[in-house]
Amino acid sequence: MANITVLGCGMVGSCIAADLSNEHNVSVIDYNRQNLDKLAGKYKVNALQNDLSDLSIVKDVVNDADLVVCAVPGFMGFNTIKAIIEAGKNVVDISFFPEDSLLLDDLAKQNNLTVIVDCGVAPGMSNMVIGYHHKRMQVDNYKCYVGGLPVYRDYPFEYKAPFSPIDVLEEYTRPARYIENGNILIKPALSDPELLNFPEIGTLEAFNSDGLRSLLFTINCPNMIEKTMRYPGHINYIRAMKEAGFFSNEEIEIAGTKIKPMEFTSKILFDKWKLNDNDDEFTIMRMIVEGIENNQKVRYTYDLLDRKDKKTGFSSMSRTTGYACTAAVNLFINNKFTRKGICPPEFIAEEDGCFEDMISYMNERGVIYNVNRIMG
Repeated sequence: MANITVLGCGMVGSCIAADLSNEHNVSVIDYNRQNLDKLAGKYKVNALQNDLSDLSIVKDVVNDADLVVCAVPGFMGFNTIKAIIEAGKNVVDISFFPEDSLLLDDLAKQNNLTVIVDCGVAPGMSNMVIGYHHKRMQVDNYKCYVGGLPVYRDYPFEYKAPFSPIDVLEEYTRPARYIENGNILIKPALSDPELLNFPEIGTLEAFNSDGLRSLLFTINCPNMIEKTMRYPGHINYIRAMKEAGFFSNEEIEIAGTKIKPMEFTSKILFDKWKLNDNDDEFTIMRMIVEGIENNQKVRYTYDLLDRKDKKTGFSSMSRTTGYACTAAVNLFINNKFTRKGICPPEFIAEEDGCFEDMISYMNERGVIYNVNRIMG
């Protein structure tokens, strides 16, 4: 049993803390008292209210931890991770911050720490799938399609945010990087839409998003791309808002008050896109790995369809992200993954047995990745 501190008690942080509390001593820190009380009322956790934007507080609250889970919003992630490393603590992170995590590699190694970053569903399991196969075969093509969506399609956006809306908007504004014929190419987010049909869901629309992250530099594969999926028509509304300037971070003045349009937009959409406790939703994912294995052409397809857990109330995005994180936490606690420095998930999958343990751990919690292997 380990002492684990979870920073952040949002939708995913709560799920992580609840799962870990079954086997470990868990403290969870957040500024939102309501979220803390809700979690502590159901699970055996030590819930503490603190402002994690103050990095001196971060260093103080992790003092007694054997390992820290960082589940703060993305815009806070990089500096929070840096503070945790400076405090001398191992960490598993799901904040998905936009900065390059490898900039902290030297600092983590100097402190002899394991820092697992991007350890969710995508990025996270998407990294592990290609990391696993890349170590064991020649991978020539990799595609990842992923989306978290509400069952009820509320006009006009037909979307609910399963995590911080500001992080969702980042997907719509950050240029998308992908690999084609061995070269890194950059296209605007929301570009190259394509339609995919899923028997249990119907037709979804996928578009370019900047989801490869560390894979751009750690995996030698000539063709890699990730796309985000929404209901058809969603990206047309987002494109119109983007072109009209609603996502700009340049201040404008209204009646003598300066404001960034992005701040205004995120405030409005936070209420519009808020995923309420009674909302049904699902996470859907398809990963395709193609290449040469044992001198034969092979294609692996991983499919995931996960729905809200009505018993616990945890959303599918909380489950698929959170249980990937807690699986990695337990790998570290049980000394199955001991690599030092900044460790994106593909590094975990390279180690014998780790990927299988991750899949088994999530299977036990009802998060099922169905695998199809086709030769030739």
